[in-house]
Amino acid sequence: MHALPQDHTGVRIARLRRERHLTQQALSDLSGVPYNTLTKIEQNRLDATPHAVACLARAMRVEVSTIMGQPYKDDLRADELDVLIGPIREALDIYDLGADPDVTARPLPVLREESEALCKAVRAGEIKRVASEVAGLIEETTTAAHTGGGSDGWLVLASLYRTSYDVATKLGYADLAQLSLARLDWAAQRASDAVFGGAYQYFRALTYLREGKLRTGQRLIDLGLRTIEQASPSRAQEVVKGQLHLGGSVMAGRAHNEDQAMGHLKEAGRIARRIGESPEVLWMAFGETNVGVHRVSVLAELDKYEKAVETADTLTIPSDWPKSRTSHHWAEVARSQMWMGKLESSFASLLKARKTAPQQAKYHPTVRETYAGLEAAHRRLPDTFLSYGSWLTSQA
Repeated sequence: MHALPQDHTGVRIARLRRERHLTQQALSDLSGVPYNTLTKIEQNRLDATPHAVACLARAMRVEVSTIMGQPYKDDLRADELDVLIGPIREALDIYDLGADPDVTARPLPVLREESEALCKAVRAGEIKRVASEVAGLIEETTTAAHTGGGSDGWLVLASLYRTSYDVATKLGYADLAQLSLARLDWAAQRASDAVFGGAYQYFRALTYLREGKLRTGQRLIDLGLRTIEQASPSRAQEVVKGQLHLGGSVMAGRAHNEDQAMGHLKEAGRIARRIGESPEVLWMAFGETNVGVHRVSVLAELDKYEKAVETADTLTIPSDWPKSRTSHHWAEVARSQMWMGKLESSFASLLKARKTAPQQAKYHPTVRETYAGLEAAHRRLPDTFLSYGSWLTSQA
């Protein structure tokens, strides 16, 4: 008995391939994914790596999210998260209507404090709370900014747009994430803030990373690095620069460009050693811990799973590090352990991902794909394994 729906990644790839009248050999030739690898993926005998998914998506001209099955609409509906998406879309749509006469905005310092609280809540993995509150705060701050909040008002609004991007990304709504970023850029331009401009290019690049469009993503990383150089020297400027290099390292890793990936990691490490841990600067969690976590991700993207796990074993994640980032890290480690055949260790890492940030882990594609990869071998795993799958699809 399987705990997850049988519409796994391999089934979706096979269905999309047949819809395009492609044989397995033809898709292998178009994508560059070896024939034997493709057949095993379609049979759910082999987990599809992010690199393989990106190649197959490009070859079939579909979004990565289509192959991955995101968003998980039935589960979102069961958890009553889908009803929160509409109000966020509406809040993003009123950006240019000016001040709403029916809205009485609170003082800007209060709005800034609430915006910061939502940023912190996202990193704590409190997705449902943030999704339920961000739309109303965007509407109120939109009125405040148009009423005469100056650059500070636009920056608070930009921060809230970034939060709506975080929510949309974690729940798998790629179109809503892109709309949020467009609004972030709009607000940052009104604030004339180059730091937020560089951050915008970073988040924009990540959307292309998720879509498997790595060349465009790398160009956006390069644009972000040029943009951030226009900002006045500050800790925030250094954080965004370092984070852009980290994004570039994963981008290059997924493209299997090891030299470029390691070059980005080296530069990010240099910045991190100079400025120290900066977890709350723009809520990017930048610092040597994040560099180490990204090194694990890059090694996994390069298919160096054993080295990725060895590197993870040397890391000490601070107890006060953002739970969302810690949970994502354990999901990455679990995937590498699965590919090494360390099934029990992989499942243990999935449990850590869940314990750290349960709301995020439940909708994390790496968690779900790794679980699906382990499911075929569940006889070799603890009895609690299938209950984990039931939790993934249960109502919160």
